[in-house]
Amino acid sequence: GVEPGPPSRYADGVDFTAAVTREASLYAAQCLDVDVASQGTSVEDAAANLKEALELYFEDHDLPTEVESPIITTIPLSA
Repeated sequence: GVEPGPPSRYADGVDFTAAVTREASLYAAQCLDVDVASQGTSVEDAAANLKEALELYFEDHDLPTEVESPIITTIPLSA
């Protein structure tokens, strides 16, 4: 799993949902709640880089007081 990093500067904290996928030799981490993404050489690295990217994003945007979890579903397509 992803190890917790240093304490967040957001005292109350907000949990965001992210999807991590493998793309060639890297892992891509995409936040599903706001349009922020990052990458890394491992799942943990991609998640840590996404956390940093989110912190930078919220330096210029208001941090929400709560985030509604996205609904994740599968969309089948015929070949």
